[in-house]
Amino acid sequence: MRPAVVLFSGGLDSSTCLAIAREEGFAPHALAVRYGQRHAHELAAEERVAAALSVPLKIVTLDLRAIGGSALTGPIEVPKDAPIGTGIPATYVPARNTVLLALALGYAETLDAQDLYIGVNAIDYSGYPDCRPAFVRAFEELANVATAAAVEGRARYRVRAPLLELSKAQIVQRGTALGVPYALTHSCYDPDAQARASGRCDSCRLRAQGFRDAGVPDPTPYSPR
Repeated sequence: MRPAVVLFSGGLDSSTCLAIAREEGFAPHALAVRYGQRHAHELAAEERVAAALSVPLKIVTLDLRAIGGSALTGPIEVPKDAPIGTGIPATYVPARNTVLLALALGYAETLDAQDLYIGVNAIDYSGYPDCRPAFVRAFEELANVATAAAVEGRARYRVRAPLLELSKAQIVQRGTALGVPYALTHSCYDPDAQARASGRCDSCRLRAQGFRDAGVPDPTPYSPR
């Protein structure tokens, strides 16, 4: 099986992406980045899900708090109950997917892998600019001029975004069919101390709606607050 690098956060989308990579015939290597997220629950989910799916997990630390500009890496409050898709929210992390894909590209080159998976979605999402098809295409072009393997003709990189044009319900249905352990995943931007989801941030609301629309029981533990 050919190796592939899958950007991985332990959330619903990236866990589904990990399972899809394996279904599509690759030997996935999960790459998680500890970039200064506001809580550690996401990091614990990465380890749980990777272990459950028997996928090797590489963890890289890169502190984006030094840049700031996001509710996920700084003191800015996470928006709750706000309209979704009406603008770029405060949870956007400047250049995050560009930076993370660059790390995935470097890791892929060391593994002799030519395929990068990223769980971005341009249908049911919060409006992040780096979750759009144009971004995926542009990074793929970059990958093929920025690496020794590509320049020397040893590799032709592909950025695969299998969730790009799926609704959240379709993602849940696909992952359920592939046996993704959604009960082990974590998506909330602002959970409580027991890792229970707020149910009110954009990520929670999109996730919950996805389970409802898919007709799949939602295993997410929600905070009583």
